[in-house]
Amino acid sequence: MLQISRLFIYPIKSLPGIELKSARVTEKGFEHDRRWMLVDEDNIFISQREAPQMTQLSVSIEKEGLTITHKIKKDFIVLPLKGPLADDWGEVMIWDDTCNAQFVSDEADRWFTDMLGIKCRMVYMPDDCKRIADQKYAPPGAVTSFSDAYPYMMLGQATLDDLNSRLATPLPVDRFRPNIVFTGGEPFEEDRLGNFIIGDINFCSVKLCGRCNIPTIDQETGIAGKEPTRTLATYRAKNNNIYFGQYLVSKGEGMVSVGDILQTVSLNHDERFMVNEKA
Repeated sequence: MLQISRLFIYPIKSLPGIELKSARVTEKGFEHDRRWMLVDEDNIFISQREAPQMTQLSVSIEKEGLTITHKIKKDFIVLPLKGPLADDWGEVMIWDDTCNAQFVSDEADRWFTDMLGIKCRMVYMPDDCKRIADQKYAPPGAVTSFSDAYPYMMLGQATLDDLNSRLATPLPVDRFRPNIVFTGGEPFEEDRLGNFIIGDINFCSVKLCGRCNIPTIDQETGIAGKEPTRTLATYRAKNNNIYFGQYLVSKGEGMVSVGDILQTVSLNHDERFMVNEKA
């Protein structure tokens, strides 16, 4: 039996996430997930890849709005959950995608610039902004937020346990930034899942998650090491990429919760989901 064990959202792209007991499914992904993003002076997205100090900010959702706090300086800012009040728009870039976004405020720009020590601006994606998910794998019409390419990333707990059994020091799940973690099944069960249903919502696997250097960054200190990339390269490498986790799209809206069952509809038999798992 496959069962949701943990749920996460990451309201601001590449900042630490928030663990939830229940999450609302929308066409762009979980509600509030990656709807805010930091960009540089050229309106290109900023991530932990080039700014690991982003790990030093914590994020929470309060009645007042989205609260971001510097873990050491203890300074904080609150952003409205319904988006900016000002009508200030621009085009921003996420990898090869260009999409419209709304600038949040001069105050937010100053605060994040001061806290991170890099010149940056905060942008928001309103509900009516449609960014098409990578059409190389996603079904026609699928949209996403400021995620790298797809609305969700899923990881099996058995997959993480298998990796940790190979490491001298086990790693927490926050290194991998999943939206959905499930228990049950074998390691890499997520590779083999095609379509599945949670409640009344249909989820479809679209592509294995190719990994950059972010999993090597300690989410408490911001310091990068060699693991898990060094170990994953021995058994999860294909075509010069390292794969760990599964990207998803969904059809339908509603709530999913910890404890919900994943009802398998079909399995994958596509070569793009096949990676050598033996080491």
